[in-house]
Amino acid sequence: MLDTLSDKLSGVVRNLSGQGKIRESNIQDALKDVRNSLLEADVNFKVVKELVERVKQKALGAEVWKSLTPGQQFIQIFYDELKDLMGGEAADLDLKAAPPIPILMVGLQGSGKTTTTGKLGKLLKSRGRRVLLVPADVYRPAAIDQLRTLGNQLEIDVYPSTTSMNPVDIARIAVEHAGKLNYDIVLIDTAGRLAIDDEMMAEVENIKTAVKPREILLVADAMTGQDAVNTATKFDQRLGLTGVVLTKLDGDARGGAALSIKAVTGKPIKFVGVGEKLDGLEVFHPDRMAQRILGMGDMLTLIEKAQDSMGPVDEKKAAEQVRKLKNAEFTLEDFLEQMKAMKKLGSLESVMGMLPGMGAVKSAMKDFGAAEDQLKKFEAIIHSMTPRERRSHSLLNGSRRKRIAAGSGTTVQDVNALIKQFDGAQQVMKKLSKGGFGALKGLFPGFPGG
Repeated sequence: MLDTLSDKLSGVVRNLSGQGKIRESNIQDALKDVRNSLLEADVNFKVVKELVERVKQKALGAEVWKSLTPGQQFIQIFYDELKDLMGGEAADLDLKAAPPIPILMVGLQGSGKTTTTGKLGKLLKSRGRRVLLVPADVYRPAAIDQLRTLGNQLEIDVYPSTTSMNPVDIARIAVEHAGKLNYDIVLIDTAGRLAIDDEMMAEVENIKTAVKPREILLVADAMTGQDAVNTATKFDQRLGLTGVVLTKLDGDARGGAALSIKAVTGKPIKFVGVGEKLDGLEVFHPDRMAQRILGMGDMLTLIEKAQDSMGPVDEKKAAEQVRKLKNAEFTLEDFLEQMKAMKKLGSLESVMGMLPGMGAVKSAMKDFGAAEDQLKKFEAIIHSMTPRERRSHSLLNGSRRKRIAAGSGTTVQDVNALIKQFDGAQQVMKKLSKGGFGALKGLFPGFPGG
């Protein structure tokens, strides 16, 4: 996500950091690189022009802070402008209304609208809301079945629409049905088209008139760049959008849509879709996105993911893990537990993207799929060990390694690679034990510092 833009902007900041003072000449050079990077990232030309001008005026007029280098000053100004460009702060759903609250999901075909409807239902359910999913797309083959299947997976009720019904009637009757059965929120999945047309818009306008939705959310594919911005503009003109959900943001290395939509349409990005899993919908935080773009990471989101996936922290268990690390008693059994915990946070690439300063590592490490496969091998290898071998890998002689390799479907070389990497990690942990464990406190609540 936004890797290309992040890499280029990090380079601009590095070049400016070597300067002793912010001058108009070095600012001009830096802003030229910034402008080119943003345009290559498919950010709207007018948005880029106005952003660069604001950064220039603030950078040249900035009071020189003795505590900051020119590079740090520039990045602070640029960070503030990026954050404001994307809306400044998170914009949540407006649910201050009497239930049932209709929410209209609109967008082009292929944008991920139906899946996003299910993901949003899951998110609202996790907040304690009783949700009804309504399939109102009677044109696309299997669209109704798709939402029904998602509802079953998520244990969320789905209104029994049929292809013989009129979409406007489906929406109106479903909201009435939801009122009788005390649902809090009604998510209406409307039909998409391959392109915007009057027939499509008229139908959605009629649904809007029939159910008076509290929110009208456009689901747009981030990978379509400025086409997503143009789509948002046209939908807003006809329907009056309240917000946008950007899907496939993890697949967009450029990021132009994320940086342009709010500035062009005035409507906030409320959620972003990341990954294929049904919990892959996140509230959009402009400040956190600006941090990611500038290579600062996104520790807050990572911490929230850790809390959501791992549940309440066992303070005693966390303290015991630290004690083991400090005393070089961390075992392959412990390592297996940590791998399982990390898998719950998402892919290796997405986790690394949220860690500060990992941009260069991500750029160098192109094949994340191979790394994920290696971790799966390691997990299989450890599962093939006896509990005693996991606790003391010094027992692993040649015959034991052959048995473990055969049992895990790997090779002796794979087993040797695991042991070698594990021994190397233990050496790093010994060094960290001299004072570096405090850095881990932020990631896992209850993790005590050194």
